[in-house]
Amino acid sequence: MPPEGGRARKEAPAVSEAEAGDLAQVPRPREQSRLVGHEAAQAAFAEALATGRLHHAWLIGGPVGIGKATLAYRVARRLVADPRTLPVSEKLDLPDDHPAARQVAALSHPNLIALRRVQAPGAKTLPTRISVDAAREALALFATTAGGEGGWRVCIVDSAEDLNANSANALLKMIEEPPPRAIFLIVSHAPGRLLPTIRSRCRALTLRPLAGEQVRAVIEGFPAPFPRPEPAALARAAALSEGSVARAVALLDPSTQAIEAEVSSLLAALPDPDWRRVLKLGESLAARDAEPLLTAVLDAIQRHVAAEIDRRQGEGPARLLALVEAAARIGAVAREAAIYNLDRRPLVLAAFETLAAAGR
Repeated sequence: MPPEGGRARKEAPAVSEAEAGDLAQVPRPREQSRLVGHEAAQAAFAEALATGRLHHAWLIGGPVGIGKATLAYRVARRLVADPRTLPVSEKLDLPDDHPAARQVAALSHPNLIALRRVQAPGAKTLPTRISVDAAREALALFATTAGGEGGWRVCIVDSAEDLNANSANALLKMIEEPPPRAIFLIVSHAPGRLLPTIRSRCRALTLRPLAGEQVRAVIEGFPAPFPRPEPAALARAAALSEGSVARAVALLDPSTQAIEAEVSSLLAALPDPDWRRVLKLGESLAARDAEPLLTAVLDAIQRHVAAEIDRRQGEGPARLLALVEAAARIGAVAREAAIYNLDRRPLVLAAFETLAAAGR
């Protein structure tokens, strides 16, 4: 039995079905017809459609898990359905039973290409990057596929951070000379780290984190088999999510709750935690599929630092500066580990060593 407010963990998806960003028992962005929030972003697309001034490349930026990809697929449904035949909608609505909605959800529409990390049949893990071969294959098809009956051709990149240098350059070449009636929707969690030449050719659209009540509304709207969380657990997850549905879903998972409890126990013992348990914690995060758990650990560490800074307000700036610098070093090492796909075990050990030194 999962703990109160928790939920049973879904078995790993079939190899041919696994995609980057999958959340257990949660519909993928392309399968979701509902988008909570981001009214201004939807209105921007709707206005561009209505006025005929639709830029050929859009950079949809913002934190992970706030609805960027859901928005991109929502736009794609309207575009491949030939928006000239549809009533104007500031929210880009399209009936669920519309053929384009069903085809986009299945990625079977001939005028839609999704460039993303997918676990190939027979492979044991997801690729860490979108290869240049995958990008060239997708973009070549995109360049030669004819638009149908006034509809647009749409390429969704989810996400730009998954491109390697060569695949990013392949995308750049395409958006420099786009095919007719072609739209690129580029999802990015950190637009500032993209190639400046890609950013300069896109219309930037920045999405903000959701409010806590919006996070709750999204999760409460998930269909079965996603279990309905206990209200208290959902409220806590939404409050700690920083506006990210993905983060809130992770916080509802029993394995995440167990990791959080262990991290909290070790942080409470600083500056002298049980280092054997710290090493064991690092081992538990070494697997490739442990990214959500690592995020939970880093979030717990940052919350601990913030609480310690509040608690030590009367101890003088030197003590507070040590904590601030410790948090900054941990964040920098975590970003480096993510960028270069480094072993997470030294990251966890270094984080606790840094906090222990700052607390002495």
